[in-house]
Amino acid sequence: MKQKNQGVATLLAFGLLPLSGFATDIYIPSLPNMSASLHTGSIEVQLTLSLFLISYGVSQLFVGSFLDSFGRYKPSIISLIIFALSCLVVATTHNIYLIYLMRIVHGITVGIIIVAKRAFFVDVFSGNKLKHYLSLFSIIWSTGPIVAPFIGGYLQNAFGWESNFYFLAALAVVFIVLELIYSGETLVHVTEFQLKKITAIYKDMITTASFSLGVVMLGLSYCMVMIYNMTGPFIIEHHLNLSPVIAGYSSLVLGFAWMVGGFIGKATINKPFYKRMAANLALQTLFVICMIVSLQWVNNLYSMMLFAFIIHVAAGFTFNNYFTYCLGKFPKNAGIAGGLTGGINYVIVSFLSYGIVNVLPAKDERNLSYSYLVLIMLSVLIMFVIFRFRTQQKATVILEKA
Repeated sequence: MKQKNQGVATLLAFGLLPLSGFATDIYIPSLPNMSASLHTGSIEVQLTLSLFLISYGVSQLFVGSFLDSFGRYKPSIISLIIFALSCLVVATTHNIYLIYLMRIVHGITVGIIIVAKRAFFVDVFSGNKLKHYLSLFSIIWSTGPIVAPFIGGYLQNAFGWESNFYFLAALAVVFIVLELIYSGETLVHVTEFQLKKITAIYKDMITTASFSLGVVMLGLSYCMVMIYNMTGPFIIEHHLNLSPVIAGYSSLVLGFAWMVGGFIGKATINKPFYKRMAANLALQTLFVICMIVSLQWVNNLYSMMLFAFIIHVAAGFTFNNYFTYCLGKFPKNAGIAGGLTGGINYVIVSFLSYGIVNVLPAKDERNLSYSYLVLIMLSVLIMFVIFRFRTQQKATVILEKA
């Protein structure tokens, strides 16, 4: 990459970070109409989200080592081209099984692009500047969930669900052109592609308990967003009898909530980490209980959005803190670290969200509140394990010094 293009290339890297959010959220308001158009049930259409998340997560687990050995630039350009073409296939077919296949392709290609762009920052920047950029990741990413369903709701009303995928294809083409003009290769520390050596790096990262547990917390926090994405439009359009545009606006508001949580996480980055996380979980627990209790007296869009907004702010706060920590922990193997962080996170999200939606289907606000409660209780359990592990580590250090 040419030094004079570094500023524009950095903006392009930030611009591509929300691509995964666009690939999932832009057609959220279209899910009910897509189900009717394809003559399938809600679970079958929701599976298009789960298949994307699974392939997106699994691909990130392995693509990091490839990018650390062969570079970031060419694989991301090729992936953008394939992504654009597969979007056109989805838009022009009404075969649900072909759509499933293309969504798997979307997951793999977006996984390559996102891991490459995360590694871009670790390649190019260091020190406080790198820490600053890493803390912006979840904030920048949240523009996808904010903007995408807002656009998707209007596209659905004007042109139908297919227009969402034409939009994604056009967006990819714009980035391909800009990347070819302004970006380039940034790989600094080339890792020789030896299976034994790469396996050792993976093992070292996974067996680092603070890293692995942090990634699990990422998965649980983002799963709250995905649970709403999979159920919210059906609750709003079928249970509350409102339009896809309202569903789009609602997703926009909750995307903004995630961004607010990210900003709060960034603003408090120098405060005691575990105290912040404990207070955040206590707040989530309190409000999900209030959400469940309030259903005895009120059950409408405004009450659902109020409680969901606060819960999503807290989820964004958790995600911002742990994402910054996990990505910055192994700077010499940024591709693998970014791949593992994103990969394990999305594997957790895909299986857990689809499982919860099957047990607690998209029926009403009560089921949504119970879904939140399950995820918050799991987060409390993981934080308890983290606290215990941290206490044991401190005790071990004291004994060694003695």
